[in-house]
Amino acid sequence: MPHLQFEINRSLKDEEKISFSEETRQLFSKTMDTGTDHICISIREYSTHNLSIGRVKDPEKGVAVVNADIRQGRTMEQRRELTLGFMDLMHRHWGVQKEQMYVTLTEHKGEDFHLLERYLASWEEGEDPLAD
Repeated sequence: MPHLQFEINRSLKDEEKISFSEETRQLFSKTMDTGTDHICISIREYSTHNLSIGRVKDPEKGVAVVNADIRQGRTMEQRRELTLGFMDLMHRHWGVQKEQMYVTLTEHKGEDFHLLERYLASWEEGEDPLAD
């Protein structure tokens, strides 16, 4: 179950969060070749100076950070496409400049992801981990 954690140094409206989350699920599903029902998204909002990246000189223009816990097995090309896709979405939805973003991907074995009914298997191309 990927956990995609987005942090931004401003307040967002619920409608913005809903549309962003839906587009993020679709991006992840398409790029990582998997279903959508197991994708978890967190959006955390901070005041201007409670989120920083060393290279950002003007935090008032926005800062965004992503931590994504994903299953092992994807190619570097898939991971890079996902990262740039996250940046495109945050820029389009939230207006943050891409130079003021930072994305970290952490890979785990499938068995590290648990739902009530089971843990996930290792990733396989074209799979839907919740399908029976």
